[in-house]
Amino acid sequence: MPAEESSFEPLHPEQLTWAVLLARWTDFARSAVVLPATVEGQQMRDSVADVITLQAVWFSLQHLEELDRGQRQIGLDRAGVLIERSRSAIQRRYGEVVPDLMRELIEDASAALRSAAKAL
Repeated sequence: MPAEESSFEPLHPEQLTWAVLLARWTDFARSAVVLPATVEGQQMRDSVADVITLQAVWFSLQHLEELDRGQRQIGLDRAGVLIERSRSAIQRRYGEVVPDLMRELIEDASAALRSAAKAL
């Protein structure tokens, strides 16, 4: 029996836009999230969108050079807005006691943004 051919076309990074790149990594991050079914997990469940956003932005910033030069600054601007939006939501949700993992996600995404901006 012949091997089934893939119906997916190859990804051409040089033709990507920031939105497509972010969507690709959002899908990846979404598939990697596993939350415990505990009372403590409820607050985390409320933060799923922010965690996914921070992960997706971090991953996307690692591949910013794959974008057309004209799309890179737009990507940086959007990344900054998304990081700040997620950081603010997490801070409101947790107050002064932001879990270490979430604080690290915020710091990692922010560091990736600074690094990508310097590389531009």
